[in-house]
Amino acid sequence: MNKNKNFTPDWTDKPPKPGTARSIFKWGAPDGFKHPNHRLYEAIKEKFGMDDGDFRKKIYEGNEPVSCSTGIRLETRQIERFKEIVGPDNVSVSDYDRVRYSTGKTMEEAMKLRQGVAVEVNDLVVHPRSKTDIQMIVSFCNQEKIPVYVYGGGSSVTKGLQCIKGGVTLVMSTHMNRVLSFNETNQTITVESGIMGPAYESILNNAPEKLDAEYRYTGGHFPQSFQYSSVGGWIVTLGSGQASSYYGDMYDIVLSQEYITPTGDFRTLDFPGTATGPKVNDIMKGSEGTFGVLVNATLKIFKYRPENRRRFTFIFPTWEAAVDASREIIQGEFGKPAVFRISDPEETDLALKMYGIEGTPISRLISYKGYRPMRRCLCIGTAEGEKNFTKNVKKQIKKICRKYGAMYLSGYPVKNWEHGRYLDPYIREDLNDFGIISDTLETGVTWDNLHRLHQSVREYIKKRPRTVCMTHASHFYPQGTNLYFIFIARMNNIDEYLEFQEGIIDQIEKNGGSLSHHHGVGKMIGPWMERHIGTKQMNILKALKKHFDPNNIMNPGGTLGIDIEIR
Repeated sequence: MNKNKNFTPDWTDKPPKPGTARSIFKWGAPDGFKHPNHRLYEAIKEKFGMDDGDFRKKIYEGNEPVSCSTGIRLETRQIERFKEIVGPDNVSVSDYDRVRYSTGKTMEEAMKLRQGVAVEVNDLVVHPRSKTDIQMIVSFCNQEKIPVYVYGGGSSVTKGLQCIKGGVTLVMSTHMNRVLSFNETNQTITVESGIMGPAYESILNNAPEKLDAEYRYTGGHFPQSFQYSSVGGWIVTLGSGQASSYYGDMYDIVLSQEYITPTGDFRTLDFPGTATGPKVNDIMKGSEGTFGVLVNATLKIFKYRPENRRRFTFIFPTWEAAVDASREIIQGEFGKPAVFRISDPEETDLALKMYGIEGTPISRLISYKGYRPMRRCLCIGTAEGEKNFTKNVKKQIKKICRKYGAMYLSGYPVKNWEHGRYLDPYIREDLNDFGIISDTLETGVTWDNLHRLHQSVREYIKKRPRTVCMTHASHFYPQGTNLYFIFIARMNNIDEYLEFQEGIIDQIEKNGGSLSHHHGVGKMIGPWMERHIGTKQMNILKALKKHFDPNNIMNPGGTLGIDIEIR
């Protein structure tokens, strides 16, 4: 085994060349990178039985130009009609654009692009400029029975963007990213669905200058994909941000929506509460483009007071203690933390390496106090809001954590986490370059079933030799939480990967977890939907589909499991 302590793999640190597969599957900014640090690199070699020699040559880098083997299936007259609607500069039939806007960020899609395997692509890419453009496009597509897919930020990890039936992809973020109205009295804002996370948050943070507001605001929604996802994408996939335990999931934040559907357009009402029957607004949340195109939405906003943020970190002696303390905290009725996250022992072990804690005085103190590796569990969090509120929330959390044997570690690790919280996905490409996959699946779970689900899924994943399974809970409710499984394995065969992934989804569903907590369903999880929610509820979704989209042009091919054969 190579013992060269000075060896560092040739991690890719140059932006991908334009037009290449890597420029599509690479996460985030073209010039954005985060490489494994030395401690993490050493841990990776140990976990997978590798040495420096295994990291001297990359495989399947994806630096070849993108080409599309699927011909354009639209007629010339149809393409010309799209050009008439949005202008020729907003229509593309290039191979690169067709593949780019038909591809999300699943591991399957990345592996296929790296290996030059064909992906399901659209026939045409269209960048609508306004609601009127979309009305004309949807009407024409319904008349011609042309499938319509919608692209926001491209961060889908459920194959939500694949164009199974060809057709057109509408790219919303190019033009449809404006603020339509702002109501400080009601603390609401109405924006077009294509506005991206950073732009949306910047406008709110700087509301006095940009919106003539009295106060600064926040949207309160910070998924890990925040920098590369759109507000519309958050809504239609029922997203949840890292501070959701305080601000709520996107389901809670959205007050009103406007949709263009093949059978007509409508806007839901923005009352904070009504008793006028089942809410169509709720029906449309999480619809993933299967009923129509979301063009704008009205959302709740919150006072932006970062100066009042209180950070805290604890180390628990066991996973059971961390879970019990978390349940007591979230059911305590003294106020909820914003960020709150507990890592199981395996994730804690790697997290201490990733966030630069291992080897520091804090790390030595943890060990000295008897918190043992592969048993101890890390907890990080913040309290946000009015200063006396945040002070009390942190005080109460400290009291409960100590009751369950936790040691307080200051707010320093949280600051480290905040600094890099959107960067962790960048490591995926480094690992993939050397034949290591890193992927995630997440689920919602009630408190009384948490340990059974966690143990069963871990047992399945760990049956595969030399496979990492890290788990954390990061979205909390009085009735339960989520479990976010990160699995890492040395694997470069697509069929092997898909079989392994399907087995994990099976284990989640069979052991009482939801199929998804905040990633959505897409076409990846669609095959399990009827088994999960039952035929009666599935028939309701199908009836809604028939009402809004009788010709099945909206995101067809298995999204939500509505139009596929059930396994």
